[in-house]
Amino acid sequence: MNWRDYWNQDTPIYVNERHKLLHYRQVANDILSLIVSPRSVVMDYGCGEALFADRIATHAGRLYLCDGAPLVRERLNERFGRESRIQVLSPEDMTSLPDGSLDLIVVNSLLQYLSLEDLRRLLKTWHAKLKSDGRLVLADVIPPDLSPVTDAKALLTFAGQGGFLTAALLGLVRTAFSDYRKIREEIGLATYSEAEIADLLRDVGFRTERQPRNLGHNQARMTFIGRPL
Repeated sequence: MNWRDYWNQDTPIYVNERHKLLHYRQVANDILSLIVSPRSVVMDYGCGEALFADRIATHAGRLYLCDGAPLVRERLNERFGRESRIQVLSPEDMTSLPDGSLDLIVVNSLLQYLSLEDLRRLLKTWHAKLKSDGRLVLADVIPPDLSPVTDAKALLTFAGQGGFLTAALLGLVRTAFSDYRKIREEIGLATYSEAEIADLLRDVGFRTERQPRNLGHNQARMTFIGRPL
């Protein structure tokens, strides 16, 4: 099993429905804060179930939801198929978009599941699809020295604030015995330092700035904005 196969199924990554709801709501709010014009053409790449995509779409001219898992795309089409501003894409569909057509590409909590080769290829594609004044947002990037304990603490803090602390504690136990833990041990998660991200983006024609705040609840992880040179 690879990471794409793992996400093409129901997973235990969210401890309950409240966790999933609050997670996607916060990410949607963070994406909304990045949209500067109601005419913006936005792509959420590796979007997952994107439960609040309709809210994002009301503040943009067009919203593309792109995900590699067929099951996820099926659910997105069921949820948002009647939303005229939303279009669901596969990664292969994404490559057919006109070059220079996107104002904002958000890639949240995805880099850890990509090989370096795949990341380099995608960075070139994203650069081509952005307008000259567009922005690429790489969020939830895991630094090399981040401990799983720190991730767990961030989840428990989020759970305490969101009212699902007991479920989060039980969820951490379930995850320890889940396929996620097994595939993470077999394949691993990609980690990057701030300098490594800057180098990767510079190689394909971006200037890079680390943001003071990460998208989502885990502030031990990092968010970067790349702008075409």
